[in-house]
Amino acid sequence: MISTVVWGTGNVGRAAIRAVEAHPALKLAHVLVHDPGKVGRDAGALAGLDRHLGVAATDDIEAVLATSPRAVVYAASGDIRPDEALADITRAVAGGAVVVTPALYALYDQRGAPPELREPVLAAVAGGGGSLFVSGVDPGWGNDVLPLLMSGLGTTVDAIRCQEIFDYSTYDQPDSVRHLIGMGHPMEYEPLMLAASVPTMVWGGQIRLMARALGVELDDIRETMARRPLESTVTTRTMGEFEAGTQGAVRFEVQGIVEGEPRIVIEHITRIHPSCAPDWPSPPDGAGAHRVIIEGRPRIEVTVEATDEGENRSAGGNATAVGRLVNAIDWLVEAEPGLYDALDVPLRPAAGRLGRKQS
Repeated sequence: MISTVVWGTGNVGRAAIRAVEAHPALKLAHVLVHDPGKVGRDAGALAGLDRHLGVAATDDIEAVLATSPRAVVYAASGDIRPDEALADITRAVAGGAVVVTPALYALYDQRGAPPELREPVLAAVAGGGGSLFVSGVDPGWGNDVLPLLMSGLGTTVDAIRCQEIFDYSTYDQPDSVRHLIGMGHPMEYEPLMLAASVPTMVWGGQIRLMARALGVELDDIRETMARRPLESTVTTRTMGEFEAGTQGAVRFEVQGIVEGEPRIVIEHITRIHPSCAPDWPSPPDGAGAHRVIIEGRPRIEVTVEATDEGENRSAGGNATAVGRLVNAIDWLVEAEPGLYDALDVPLRPAAGRLGRKQS
């Protein structure tokens, strides 16, 4: 059994505890928390399970890493604390752990990551013998392994389009939704996530991964951006009120240009309420979906809808990102120490888990 730590118990960490507990090759050894109110609570309760797992949460990072865990699921956010996240991750890798995380977008395409991020990780790998794999859903499997798998079903492929179409009121992370993305702010507010070049920083690595796998050279990576205000004030179940005239919907593209044409495109269409931008594409049921479209012959379209935690679509997306990461741990433990990306790490069947109930 592979001794595994879950570091963080928010939207991703809850799903990570459940995934580690369900995996036949992994043993949940420790859970690290930041909130003092969670210290001492059982991991099962923190994960929303109906039973105790016998693992009490702690905030003692030193003590946990001193046990030399074989694997760490780093589920703490890196959106607004990237330097701290990098320091935590390299510390665990330097201690010999296999670390999987969605926290550092620039390392999704580790080959194209800036030296100030890549070199500390490589130094930690060389010094401690650990490994790092960074992935998610979008960015993540929704715009790397899934579209690449689908492209292999085509006779000719003219373009690949990956879409995330979501009602962001289901995404229980107010700081990110309101401040990083700008929902509910006046239209003159400039959200960090929508600033010029930031979408390319986050999703450009996915464009480069797909181009590398498809054997094409990129001329450039470009961005488009559109924002819409709410026509009337709306009240959402989980995120509260959003006033008329404030930002209610965003649509942007990150385009991989090949021979002058946008051939590899990642598109986001996100709303805080279905009434905003009704002329833009919508998910099949209004809540949220990830879609891949292969333009060519034949034309192929696949829509993925995932739900978890009371039929919540955002929680379902988080759970699939966690599944991709946690299910890679045993493969990474057997592989050589290193810094890996989605083209290195196979997406494998759920061997040993069909019909298996969590103990």
